[in-house]
Amino acid sequence: MNIRLIIALVMLLDSVPGFAQPPASVQIEVNFLLGFIEGSRCEFYRNGTWHDSKEAQIHLRNKYNYLEVRNLINTAEDFIDRVATASSRSGKPYEVRCDGAATVNCKQWLQDELARFRSL
Repeated sequence: MNIRLIIALVMLLDSVPGFAQPPASVQIEVNFLLGFIEGSRCEFYRNGTWHDSKEAQIHLRNKYNYLEVRNLINTAEDFIDRVATASSRSGKPYEVRCDGAATVNCKQWLQDELARFRSL
């Protein structure tokens, strides 16, 4: 993305009345979870298709950004519940498959990782 476009978008968002970013601690936790997703090398099932971890991270980051500017993400749990649990279109849950292991629910997978992160 063009750096000028990014700067213009940031300036625009800063000028939107009522737009407030989540607290720094929430941003840190969400960015950690997004990094965890991308670095996991797991496969993510969404709406009938498997995606690699990079594609999943991009999709979830875009979904997060959409909800963040609408002040709908105030906690890391909001991120997990509203962004990383299920498809906004179909309502079907996201699933994760890592290293040939059984498929698990993305919500629980991220809740477990958030708890581990907070315990450090």
